[in-house]
Amino acid sequence: MPRLWLVCGALLGFLGVAAGSFGAHGLKALLESNGQSANWETAVRYCLFHALALLVVGIVAMLPQAASARGLVSAAGWNFLVGTAIFSGMLAALALSGVKILGAIVPIGGVLLLVGWACLAAAAWLSK
Repeated sequence: MPRLWLVCGALLGFLGVAAGSFGAHGLKALLESNGQSANWETAVRYCLFHALALLVVGIVAMLPQAASARGLVSAAGWNFLVGTAIFSGMLAALALSGVKILGAIVPIGGVLLLVGWACLAAAAWLSK
């Protein structure tokens, strides 16, 4: 499982940098004209933060001290991965399309991200 989290973290990092660059250059006029620059930037920022969080999950999952909390570490990883896909993905889709109903889905991703952080905190607490 550690390999999965490290690979996903690296890929999210790649995606975040690419999306940030594309938004600042290729999409700048579109995002500014439809007033969605802030949503795009938030999507990119959360993608990058949680790319780092997944790298941490991957490293923690390899530690022998975390053996007693591997389930929580894995739960943190899944929540970070799915939460980022929903949160950042829906914000990016909203920014590109202007379809407001997509904004109603974003909080689901946010809740998953919070659950991921809670799982990581619990795993740290329960680790030997």
